[in-house]
Amino acid sequence: MAEIDRVLEKAWPTRPPTAVFADLPQRFWDDRPDLWDAADGRLVSSSLTWVIRDRGRVVLVDTGIGNHKDRPDMPSFHQLETDFLIALAAVGVVPAMVDVVVNTHLHADHVGWNTRLVDDCWVPTFPNATYLIPAADYAHFADDQVVADSVRPVVEAGQAVLWRDSHRVADGLLLEAAPGHTPGSSVLKLRDEAVFVGDLLHNPAQILEPDADSMFCLDGARARRSRRQILGWAADRGARVLPTHFDGGLVSRDGAKFAC
Repeated sequence: MAEIDRVLEKAWPTRPPTAVFADLPQRFWDDRPDLWDAADGRLVSSSLTWVIRDRGRVVLVDTGIGNHKDRPDMPSFHQLETDFLIALAAVGVVPAMVDVVVNTHLHADHVGWNTRLVDDCWVPTFPNATYLIPAADYAHFADDQVVADSVRPVVEAGQAVLWRDSHRVADGLLLEAAPGHTPGSSVLKLRDEAVFVGDLLHNPAQILEPDADSMFCLDGARARRSRRQILGWAADRGARVLPTHFDGGLVSRDGAKFAC
């Protein structure tokens, strides 16, 4: 069985839940105070990187927000100074040990530590890694600052693989397209043990109500299909569901919905 570690970069209050999930009325949240900070009135989000050690290979799933990134329109992400690399070292991983970096999609809080600033230049943080990048997102976000400072440098360094539809990372590790949140949104399946779902889920509420899209989904209909498909896959296999913004865990079928 693979070893999986959770590395927290940052946790922060975001928005009122009904602002993020327009399909879920306030009464839903009032009945589930465990899913948000009811005293503060906002959801709490975490920026997580998952570390997989399997058969001698070290794989990172999503790389958080990153330091020194210019994000003036996203104050929670702007010019951060976090101890992410120290937190990574605390689970026994330094950058040179990483073999593969998976970006489930190319939003700012999933690719930030792809690069770090050295002598005013963005260089790959993980010098020996292959970065697996969904080609559909690379095309869609080509003009974004996020791609300019956190994605294009690893492409130009020759460390990136742009993939479509599916990509076999190694025995037992399979990337699959799960579009909707973004055009190239994807999941990583680790045999029948776990599935790393990126932003297919922002909050456990979307397990209980899988047709509830977040405000960040670009194509709600496709996101709902992808979410239901992956939750069903995990429930039928007893696989852990591991998102980027909360800890996740096991899910089960509950009629036409799911439970956690």
